[in-house]
Amino acid sequence: MLSNSSSNSLFLSLWKLLVLTLFLSGTTTSCKAQDKVELYGGYSYFRASIEVAQTGPLGPGTPCPPNCGTPPHVAQNANLNGWELSGQYKFVPFLGAAVDLGGNYGSLHGASVREHTFLFGPQVSLPRKFSPFAHALIGVAKESQDAFLGGGFNSFGSDSSLATSVGGGIDIKLVPFVRLRLFQIDYLRTQLRMLLR
Repeated sequence: MLSNSSSNSLFLSLWKLLVLTLFLSGTTTSCKAQDKVELYGGYSYFRASIEVAQTGPLGPGTPCPPNCGTPPHVAQNANLNGWELSGQYKFVPFLGAAVDLGGNYGSLHGASVREHTFLFGPQVSLPRKFSPFAHALIGVAKESQDAFLGGGFNSFGSDSSLATSVGGGIDIKLVPFVRLRLFQIDYLRTQLRMLLR
């Protein structure tokens, strides 16, 4: 597990790399940019499995007696809604480098949960009217939780982790320069561990 300062500096470094990559890909494209660059923005649903520290014998929010030891961690699910932005620069018509950013938000046990991802990697696609694609991405995920308890703001902290994702979907060409993403499904794996109390 990374410390907060090292995970924040890693997240900031990857963010700077993304901005530089997008700038360079935008400035080096030829007049056939529609064949080289693809951009996507849209809604994202994320079913998150969140590690929760059971601090008391009755579950989250209950006191832990002095002799209860290290509380066990239990995975609990939360439904998160948010956004996704991605871009792809194609080296050849069927293979490119993709960058994917996402932010998803929801709640668990009354605490707000936020998860952000920054991923990049290769993406393959068929250049057709119905264009299936698949990718394998790697990067960073960051999760934070907080709540208003007892009339005040209470932060449960944040955690960052290496993240990997595999998935794919189908785009359909509507008119020149415009495609509709019919669907995209990804499996995202992280090692985030929050201590929701």
